[in-house]
Amino acid sequence: MSVQQPSGAPRPRWSWALRDAWVLSGRGLRRISRSPEELMLMLFLPTTLLLMFRYLFGGAIDTGDVTYVNYVVAGIIVVSIAFNATTTSVAVANDMLEGIVERFRSMPMVSAVVLVGHVAAAMLRNLVSIVVMVGVGLLVGFRPVAGAGQWLIALGLLALFALAVSWLAVVLGLLARTVEGASGMAMPLVFVPYVGSAFVPPSTMPPGLRAFAEDQPVSVVVDAVRALFMGTPLGNTAWLAALWWAGILLVVVPLAGRLFRRRSLRG
Repeated sequence: MSVQQPSGAPRPRWSWALRDAWVLSGRGLRRISRSPEELMLMLFLPTTLLLMFRYLFGGAIDTGDVTYVNYVVAGIIVVSIAFNATTTSVAVANDMLEGIVERFRSMPMVSAVVLVGHVAAAMLRNLVSIVVMVGVGLLVGFRPVAGAGQWLIALGLLALFALAVSWLAVVLGLLARTVEGASGMAMPLVFVPYVGSAFVPPSTMPPGLRAFAEDQPVSVVVDAVRALFMGTPLGNTAWLAALWWAGILLVVVPLAGRLFRRRSLRG
């Protein structure tokens, strides 16, 4: 990937690492365009969920002063990010099993940037998913009242959440021994939002389940983004979401590096 310049001062190592990460991000995105299954996880399934909850279940769920479509869009966005995480886990496991990492190690590049490339591709997929989900939401009645500042904070929280979940997906992909195993290990990321405030108010749940649903880390992201979109009281949700997912990020990034070194050295 990285080729030494024939003349002049050599580029710093970090510059080559960024270039390699960019090239590998493009590799991840090209794989999506050639894989209908990944496009389905990225766009079709979240859109179907939004339409299903909007038109089939929404009329039976009481969300108080907020209409159901305004309630559910934040949850759908979070679920779409979780769907994208399964793609990342599978891609990482596939790379570790197919020997491409050994090929990268034989080239003048920092082999660990393969993980950065996967995460960068995941962030671009998540950005597309967020735009599409907001667009479809607007078509079916979603009417946010957020100003520019509130949109920026909401997108910042979603970006932090997506970054942490993407690195968590990398860890799961490194732990998996088969591609199918990677897909299965990442599935809990998809279902955790359901046991939260993504689709129904936790106040309708039994006491024990309600306590978990109100305080689990995905719910605080959903609650914060929803409050920012709709201009309702934010409470402690924004800083709790930032604290939760920054903490998870600080754990999973070095863990991913350690697992990658162990797997790649083992060959």
